[in-house]
Amino acid sequence: MPNLGPTELIIILLIVILLFGAKKIPEIAKGLGKGIKDFKGAMKDGEAEADAKSDSKALGKPKDDDTKPSA
Repeated sequence: MPNLGPTELIIILLIVILLFGAKKIPEIAKGLGKGIKDFKGAMKDGEAEADAKSDSKALGKPKDDDTKPSA
């Protein structure tokens, strides 16, 4: 894919303004920013959970979900 120069970026920006309108763009950007923030938070929570799980297994301490299945 070729690199986008300043002219191409201006053309894309004008098309976006024509499609969505100048008033709608800040709302779209706000929603996109909130989505990215939520995604990053979920990634950090998942990493912390995975770290805690691996730490408890390394120490030999079973967690609630690491119990033996009943036969």
